[in-house]
Amino acid sequence: MAYTTNLNCIFESLSLIPKIYSVEKFQKKAKTVSQKTEKIQENLPAKTRRRLALGIASIVIFANSGIGNSLAEDNNGFFITGPLPVPSVSTNIINKETGTRSFLKKGMYIANIGTKGRIHRLKRYAFDLLALGDLIGSDAWNYVRKYLRIKSTFMYYDFDEVITAAQVNDKKPLIDLANRLFDNVEKLEDAVKQKNLPQTQSCYQETTTILQEVMNRMP
Repeated sequence: MAYTTNLNCIFESLSLIPKIYSVEKFQKKAKTVSQKTEKIQENLPAKTRRRLALGIASIVIFANSGIGNSLAEDNNGFFITGPLPVPSVSTNIINKETGTRSFLKKGMYIANIGTKGRIHRLKRYAFDLLALGDLIGSDAWNYVRKYLRIKSTFMYYDFDEVITAAQVNDKKPLIDLANRLFDNVEKLEDAVKQKNLPQTQSCYQETTTILQEVMNRMP
């Protein structure tokens, strides 16, 4: 009986070797490409380096998704095989005139990572949006709008969960903060969509103040 159990353990271990080897092989290739790219980027203009970096990031994301598909059969809890769940909010952070938010991006999976995880993600994405100002005024309107919508969509649903889990006395201040942020994001997104540089810069300046407040407010 013990002998059979040992054999089963050996076979299970051997079945994992191709998957582990595949991941390690991809990681080694990615590291090599990264090193070569850094050497090439040294002699390129700043705008070209930025676009090249974005392109490489997209390649890595798609490559990683391929690995994810091969490991999805393990049912490890990090992958879903059915339709994407449609997120919703239960707190009063919608636009009262439209009943939604104009910047929300559909078809996105908002992973439930717990209240602490959502608080951390709120701070991280607020920090990311604070760095978006470097691209305003350059020929990157489409990228700025897509990046703003993706980050803001995550923050919208994260804020809702954080407010829901907050103490009673903390709910109203958090709702007010969220509404001020998302009201400004809607104005900023509209200005970016119109490629209106003066209005975009003005709205972004107001938004950065609130983003900094979000980072300070989250524990």
